[in-house]
Amino acid sequence: METSKQPDESTDQKTIGLDHDPVAMRQIVNRLKRAHGQLGGTINLIENGGNCREVVQQMAAISKAIDRAGFLVIATAMRECIGQDGEDFKENQHDLERMFLSLA
Repeated sequence: METSKQPDESTDQKTIGLDHDPVAMRQIVNRLKRAHGQLGGTINLIENGGNCREVVQQMAAISKAIDRAGFLVIATAMRECIGQDGEDFKENQHDLERMFLSLA
């Protein structure tokens, strides 16, 4: 059976500098892995009839971890954007504003 390959959207967009900051990249990945683990634990908790309060606490922790990772992505991009000027700066600034608002 033949499958159609979807175009890689990441090649259509400019990168935002995570590869230039390995410390930030490691922090982002760690936060997302922590959220991933918490999500698995929360699913098990729900499936096994866990306490509602525990489920809500875990979901809040997952949300916070993902939000913090997102804000770190934006902060890293902002540091790189500050060093630019001209049209690239204006375009990146607009993109950063949209990303930031999507997390708010």
